[in-house]
Amino acid sequence: MADQTALGFLQDEKTDQFNRYVEAQGGAVDLQNAHLRSYDLRKCHLTQADLRGAYMRATDIRALDLSEAQLEGASIKDAKISGVQFPRDVSANEINLSVTHGTRIRQGL
Repeated sequence: MADQTALGFLQDEKTDQFNRYVEAQGGAVDLQNAHLRSYDLRKCHLTQADLRGAYMRATDIRALDLSEAQLEGASIKDAKISGVQFPRDVSANEINLSVTHGTRIRQGL
């Protein structure tokens, strides 16, 4: 279940507070199954985020480092993904299917 404090910062568009909170948590944040539709996450520290099952339709994640994030089951339909560094175990095909058709990402294939 998503960390409600972190989610609250995102919902209130308090990016600086969110990033300080993530830093205090050692860089990891639980956003599992969070509904992040249409959020602008471009300045958020999500490198080690647990985004398993997250719904991120039309979310702006451009230029984010998600290299250590957990994305199993996340959906990024119509998300803005230019410049995102995805984890190595998420294939380009998985990303394309999710952005285009809304399929849930399968990680580690």
